[in-house]
Amino acid sequence: MSTEDFYDALAPFYHLVYPDWEGSSARQAAGLDAVIRAELGDGAGRTVLDVACGIGTQALGMAALGYAVTASDISAGAVRRLRDEAARRGLMIDARVADMRDAWDAHGRMFDVVLCADNSLPHLLTDGDILAALRGFLRCTAPGGVCVVSIRDYDAVDWRNARIHPHGVHQRDGARWVLFQVWEPRPPLYDTTLYVMEDRPGAEIHTRAMRGTYYALPWRDWWS
Repeated sequence: MSTEDFYDALAPFYHLVYPDWEGSSARQAAGLDAVIRAELGDGAGRTVLDVACGIGTQALGMAALGYAVTASDISAGAVRRLRDEAARRGLMIDARVADMRDAWDAHGRMFDVVLCADNSLPHLLTDGDILAALRGFLRCTAPGGVCVVSIRDYDAVDWRNARIHPHGVHQRDGARWVLFQVWEPRPPLYDTTLYVMEDRPGAEIHTRAMRGTYYALPWRDWWS
């Protein structure tokens, strides 16, 4: 399953990965706002490019704080959901489908802030692709601006066994939802399968499985 297919399939359920997606969106936006203000000072109408927006976890929160947000993602399904979520909230976000490696070609201008959050960068599976993406992020960052990239601390992961990562149990929309991931390492990559189980009264349990691959980036080598 390609990265596009993984997130297209996950888009309707992505909010269930979080105990409280709306609350997490607001908290992450507040945290990013604090980082941006610390780096750039106070300033109204700052422009933000979210190069891996997904369904809008960061983009929606930042737009609600008054940032002028442009967003893109490789998943058409995720972008459609972001547009729907923005419309439902009365927010203006310019969202389109684009590979993060093609950020400059897709947007063709500079922004005060370039954002690549939620461990999106490790979906690129070679050093060359990651370097190409980072060069594109830099090209899209205005002079004096800031680029914010967040990735998992893979140096702290115990890779001796496949790992199970639960995302909890949720009661929503008349159903019980159970989500968890299974990681299977094959260094320097690892495969992940995200299971979404839908349990409705009087019906058989429906299980969806989305499969993707990450590069376990040794961030101390990259960012030191």
